[in-house]
Amino acid sequence: MPKILPYIGNKPLQSIHNGTLEKFISDRMTPKIKSGGIVKILSPDTVNKTLEVVRTVLIRSARVWRNDDGTPWLASAPLIELLENKNRRQPYPITWEEQDYLFQELPPHLERMASFAVNTGVRAENVCNLKWDWEQRLLEIGRSVFVIPASEFKSGRSHVVILNDAAQAVIQSMRDKHDVYVFPFRGDRIWEMGNNGWKQARERAGLPKVRVYDLRHTFGMRLRYAGVSEEDRALLLGHATKSMPQHYATAIVERLVEQANKVRRSERPMTILRVVNG
Repeated sequence: MPKILPYIGNKPLQSIHNGTLEKFISDRMTPKIKSGGIVKILSPDTVNKTLEVVRTVLIRSARVWRNDDGTPWLASAPLIELLENKNRRQPYPITWEEQDYLFQELPPHLERMASFAVNTGVRAENVCNLKWDWEQRLLEIGRSVFVIPASEFKSGRSHVVILNDAAQAVIQSMRDKHDVYVFPFRGDRIWEMGNNGWKQARERAGLPKVRVYDLRHTFGMRLRYAGVSEEDRALLLGHATKSMPQHYATAIVERLVEQANKVRRSERPMTILRVVNG
């Protein structure tokens, strides 16, 4: 975020939009010659990380943050378009065996977070920021769900995180660890799952291509493999659809828990066809 401040730091929120970010994008995407004649250029994904922060600030200014009189900081949030990355690597869902290799190499705190992610499909940033205040207990079915607020979710609408048995067990193991965050580390929140601990673990496991986001792809793939309907997969993964309900009845949650629990080991091996770019 500090890298973009020289471009927009003195501008009022109302004047920030795609046009005001063009100079930043142009400068960041221009090849730079480093020592030794090495040419360095940032990838679109790297630039998008900053753009996503700007977009999040604008969305919260319109939906969450308020002036003293109760009005939002912004009447509406402008659309901030991200850069297209034509060289983006294809998803890399992992097998159960690969999961075993990777998880046993992860530090305990990352292993718990990864287990939660691969059993819920929740994005890494939401796992890191998962808060106990978002938990809602459903006494009728003896379960909990977590409701991620719209201001924190990528689609701009709230998402109900359904916990299958494995995810529920992870949550139970984290109770009383921290007053605010579900997955703390050394008394504070974890800002990034794909840190050095993750990178070192995947190297030791012989899985250098696996990113944290692949855990979400893995969950989605396992749901399809288990025969979960497209509609239920959309609800479980938080994909916005026209038919998506704003509020889930207990019966819907109970059905989704049943569907999410279909993500489990099978005696029948699952073959993953990997498509290599280029």
